[in-house]
Amino acid sequence: MKVIFSRPLFAYIMGLLILVFVSGAVLSQLTNEYIILGSILTVEYIILLLIMLHVYDKYMKPIKKASNTIDELVKGNYLARIHHTSSGSVAELSNKINILARNLSEFAIQEQMQEKQLSTVIDNTQSGLVLLDEKGYIHLVNRKFLSMFGGVPHDYNGFLYYEVLDNEKIHQTVQQTFLYEKNVKESFTQVIEVDKKYIEIVGAPIFNERNMLKGAVLVLYDITHLKKLELMRKDFVANVSHELKTPITSIKGFAETLLDGAMNDSETLKNFLIIINDESTRLQGLIEDLLTLSRLEKDEFKLVRRTLNMNDLVDEVLPIIKQSAEQKGISLTAEVGDSISLQADKERIKQIVINLLTNAISYTSEEGEVKLTVTDTEDEVHIQVSDTGIGINQEAIPRIFERFYRVDKARSRNTGGTGLGLAIVKHIVEVHEGKISVDSEPNNGSTFHVYLPK
Repeated sequence: MKVIFSRPLFAYIMGLLILVFVSGAVLSQLTNEYIILGSILTVEYIILLLIMLHVYDKYMKPIKKASNTIDELVKGNYLARIHHTSSGSVAELSNKINILARNLSEFAIQEQMQEKQLSTVIDNTQSGLVLLDEKGYIHLVNRKFLSMFGGVPHDYNGFLYYEVLDNEKIHQTVQQTFLYEKNVKESFTQVIEVDKKYIEIVGAPIFNERNMLKGAVLVLYDITHLKKLELMRKDFVANVSHELKTPITSIKGFAETLLDGAMNDSETLKNFLIIINDESTRLQGLIEDLLTLSRLEKDEFKLVRRTLNMNDLVDEVLPIIKQSAEQKGISLTAEVGDSISLQADKERIKQIVINLLTNAISYTSEEGEVKLTVTDTEDEVHIQVSDTGIGINQEAIPRIFERFYRVDKARSRNTGGTGLGLAIVKHIVEVHEGKISVDSEPNNGSTFHVYLPK
């Protein structure tokens, strides 16, 4: 009944009724048998109604559903389908529309996946990205760019680049990219909160299939780490040159003095030869430390790990260090827990202990104290070296593991230090996947902590 009285169908039924009434009015002029005439008209109406319902259900209704389905597909609803039992050309049309809908749905899913993948790649790339159209409006910024310049995407998207980016180098890069239609590279510094960042920017033009300029992509690289490495390299070369120059100049100067006639004085000859020997020893130690650092920093460097007993290692190290401590009247003590062992490179761990103890003795005044303590937990071994020396200022603590950095330059040089001991210690700890830290206050001594995984 609902189908019969639905509005489109109802219109057709009313049309049939009008047709029957018209035919009845015509036939009533030819006969007076109204009962027969009424019966004929009723049968006629029923036959026409059945034919109309058949045509409606088989052709008109599926075509209407097909039209509604296509309307949904046009709106972007690719899940729309035709569910109607039909045959012939109408059924073929319905099947093809359903196939088209499935293909569009799969295409939409693939497009969404590709868009999501592309968005993920753009957002997680380690370079800042900005997409501009041919008029200079920003259409996209990624997460790295936002971390460099702050804000959220809405602060940039839809704005002209010079309205929201106040860096002159960026303006020049965009203008030259559009003007010359080729890649342009610039660099500038950006202060983010309190950090100074070095940024390299590359502008790349975008062309369409007719080779017409349609916009540009700005790629921003954070090269702060590379700049710091470059500065470290320059400082390292300068420091090495300076450190090598000092003993070489001394050796050359005293040798020239001896050759000029001072060798004839036996006392002077002896003193000068002692100085030349000391400077040669210092030069040799500096070169050995540099070679050690170089070996530790090589990618192919491999540790020779074996089971190492800390009690045995300390027993080997103490006699080497004791003489230096006794010469300064320093009390050197060691406390090692029972049966502490770990898998490590014995020679490297030995070097850690020797360097830390030597460093502690060098910076501790006469009659002071130096103490070595070794304890362990379930997962790691804790090596602790404490002294009653001059201590370290808080601002200097982050730098003490740098090459050639000295808390007290005069004291270090007088004791023959190369300035590389703590740098070597840090590298050895790191290749063992351990940690190193220091607690210190000026004039209250220092305590170095080394944690090595078992």
